[in-house]
Amino acid sequence: MYKNDCLGCDYFYHAKINNMATKQDAAAKGSKSTKSTSGKITPKSDAAEDLRDFLVDGLKDLYWAESHLAKALPKMEKNATSPKLKSAIADHLEQTKNHIKRLEDAFKALGEKAEAEKCDAMEGLLKEGEGIMEETEIGAVRDAAIIAAAQKVEHYEIASYGTLRTYCQHLGEDEVRDLLEATLNEEKTCDELLTELAVSEINLDAMEEGDDEDEKEDEKAEKSAKSAKTKSSKK
Repeated sequence: MYKNDCLGCDYFYHAKINNMATKQDAAAKGSKSTKSTSGKITPKSDAAEDLRDFLVDGLKDLYWAESHLAKALPKMEKNATSPKLKSAIADHLEQTKNHIKRLEDAFKALGEKAEAEKCDAMEGLLKEGEGIMEETEIGAVRDAAIIAAAQKVEHYEIASYGTLRTYCQHLGEDEVRDLLEATLNEEKTCDELLTELAVSEINLDAMEEGDDEDEKEDEKAEKSAKSAKTKSSKK
């Protein structure tokens, strides 16, 4: 009986070990798609193999980014108070629609299908922009926050369009380079306009709103102190 029990234990022990080894092998195979033991990230099966491939990947990112920015700008405009800021956002929405068209023309010039791939950077920037609006009161302070969020988007786009334009120069893709450069110049102009608007007007208004709130708090505290003093004297 003891001998048979031992044989059974031995069987189940080896079966458990084999099962663990199988799972470890499967896990190791699954992890090879993202990492290697040397710390280097293993490329995906559809990873870019040359600069042209990487250019097309970048265009797909921008196509997604611009399409989602076009959906976010109306909300920014609705939450803005300054007429000048509202106008700037509305103007940039029209530019963004044109940027999308230019990207489609760029795909066509490269003989590629116009398709979008999720841009994690833009998704994060747009989510942050929405969060900033939730964290600010309507008025000049929120306007300042909208400009801050919008300029982060502009800076990302300036970097992206500038990089892809340079790739086009290296690759001799002059038509695509000109399309990207036209958009790049508009992004820079928009960024400069937002800076001017913030520095000359909106940031100053936001500071005054803060001063007004401080004055209200001081007046409230003073009234409260006088009321307490009056009640004390009556006693």
